[in-house]
Amino acid sequence: MTNYYNNNTILFLNGEFVKAAEAKMDLYSQSLHYGYSVFEGIRSYKTTNGETKIFKAVEHYERLKNSAAAMNMPYHWSTEELINATYDVLAKNNLQDAYIRPVVYAPANMKFDVNEQSFIVIEAWAMQPFLGDQLLRIMTSSFERPNPKGFKIHAKAAGHYVNSILASQEAKAAGYDEALLTDMNGFAAEGPGANLFYEKDGQLFTPALGNILPGITRATVLELCKELSIEVEEKFFSIEELKTADAAFFCGTAAEVIGFESLDEYKFPMKWNDSVSRKIQVAYKELVAAPSNSPRGGEPQPHKANLVEEV
Repeated sequence: MTNYYNNNTILFLNGEFVKAAEAKMDLYSQSLHYGYSVFEGIRSYKTTNGETKIFKAVEHYERLKNSAAAMNMPYHWSTEELINATYDVLAKNNLQDAYIRPVVYAPANMKFDVNEQSFIVIEAWAMQPFLGDQLLRIMTSSFERPNPKGFKIHAKAAGHYVNSILASQEAKAAGYDEALLTDMNGFAAEGPGANLFYEKDGQLFTPALGNILPGITRATVLELCKELSIEVEEKFFSIEELKTADAAFFCGTAAEVIGFESLDEYKFPMKWNDSVSRKIQVAYKELVAAPSNSPRGGEPQPHKANLVEEV
């Protein structure tokens, strides 16, 4: 089939567990025709004591609900219900280290009227770090992030990511690993699917909210900075300022924490292993793999998965 599923893969579709190869959606869906859907990117990990832990599951599903509300999409699932279903999807597919993709999508509707219903699918597959594990060569993109007056920029909506695809394709066609986009005012914003931090004289800086997606991994990095007594400031800054930094990195659920080698012609001078950015990278890896006090890290307990259930 694909790298994402095969004939035995199970997904959660509107309250039922079905084979991915047999799942169907309406080709007249407003989501297909207009990119009108919302989604999340979530990771699960095999922790150091062997349990399966979905990292920041509550935060991700709460953001999914908030994204749906921002997009005027009906939403009738509880966070606990969806976390339960997600653990079942992982169990049914024998996955621990996995990437999880819930999508809330629209019914058939060629008008722009508010829908009376939404549908949901939860998929999971094994995935290595999205941007690899080597330092990245980054290109300043010719594309800007969408104007927040034109979109609900805090929502993780599918249509927003056409912008990300174009920027990433442009960078890779030019021989780079990934793109960095600016906002409408020319300030450094974020990558196609990751937030940005830079390091200068032992302090970290990250773009302020307003023109970027408020990432859950970004929030986790801010929490780690507090725990490690690393000074961090949220502010607007230019590409020129970024090119005076000692080090820089992207962070996101798919990318995790991954450092930059260079930005355009500028090579970041600090050895990555000597940076506080590297300390964040190590701390993040330890956090996601750490055992919790319970198999769910204090999150709602799912019912036990029936691994032999017919689907």
